[in-house]
Amino acid sequence: MTMRKQRSHKNRRKSITYFITTLGMILVLVLGATMYYILGEQNAVEDLTATATADVLPALLPEIKDGIHQPTGFVADKGLALVIANCTNCHSAKLVTQNRATREGWVGMIRWMQESQGLWDMGENEEVIVNYLTKHYAPTQQGRRRNLADIEWYPLDQE
Repeated sequence: MTMRKQRSHKNRRKSITYFITTLGMILVLVLGATMYYILGEQNAVEDLTATATADVLPALLPEIKDGIHQPTGFVADKGLALVIANCTNCHSAKLVTQNRATREGWVGMIRWMQESQGLWDMGENEEVIVNYLTKHYAPTQQGRRRNLADIEWYPLDQE
């Protein structure tokens, strides 16, 4: 082999080795950044659900529009993150929003889910969740329809 071919062969090996090393480093960086992002998001959600008094909903739940959390339909208020974390793990948010109950009714539903459906003990968070549900999903008074307003009445011709 001539000297020129040896150098060319050596340069190609260096280039391939450099390319593979660079590709490996990029892969490690991407995987590391992905893991950091995933773990960071989990910690952020855990921090939010663990701290019921923190008012950080706009930062961590950007899907709030006109006071409603768009993916769930829940009213945006203190306790929203806890309700999402504890209620929507097992069932749809629609099951919550279509129901109406008093404080005792919500507590009764929670006890039933704990006894028969495997719902975990929510500890101190239960009070925040029940307060949220009672405030936003309590029974509504429904009686007669509202009186008609701004109606232009006309006389009936009676013969």
